[in-house]
Amino acid sequence: MPFPKELLTDDEQLVLDLRPHWWYITPASFYLALAVIVGLVALLSDWWDPLKVAIGLVVLVALGYFAQRYSKWATTNFVVTNERVVSRMGVVAKKGIEIPLDRINTVFFNQSFFERLLGAGDLGIESAGEGGRQTFTDIRKPSLVQQEIYRQKESFEKRRLGDMGRSIASQFPAQNQPNAQSIPEQIEHLDRLRRSGAITEEEFQAKKAELLRRM
Repeated sequence: MPFPKELLTDDEQLVLDLRPHWWYITPASFYLALAVIVGLVALLSDWWDPLKVAIGLVVLVALGYFAQRYSKWATTNFVVTNERVVSRMGVVAKKGIEIPLDRINTVFFNQSFFERLLGAGDLGIESAGEGGRQTFTDIRKPSLVQQEIYRQKESFEKRRLGDMGRSIASQFPAQNQPNAQSIPEQIEHLDRLRRSGAITEEEFQAKKAELLRRM
């Protein structure tokens, strides 16, 4: 099922909504197909009745295993938005994790040779916070997902810096007037905002560099 749109914030946009790679359910599908074939052969043959019963039980077990894997596949979402990365799974009991883009430090992927042929692999995300490092398995085209996460992270940081710049500009409406604050005075004001906790160290350094380039 698709990621519920009502879980997005007002300005949040869905970029990727992925199910696990189809390889996730391939083994269960193979076991079910093999059990069904053997069951049909046993049904149409003059085999020992207790053996037929045992084969029937094997078919039921294979069917249950396939149903369990398929339901997990169908209810697992790996989502990238313009604000965060989200992983959710489960039908009745659900669990999930979300990582804000501004907390992501490194995104890496791992593929065996066989997984490269299939277009599957594992994706790892290192982030600031209690979770530290999270690994997501059976991701479709993990290298492209990695690139998209970095692209959205860069766009998110640009939007935040733009919002911060407009916020600062609103505090200096006379910036273009003769009595407007100079760039050193604006940097000093930014430093006060940083010390008060209104902006982060990264935001302070980015805006300071932008102001210095104007000098």
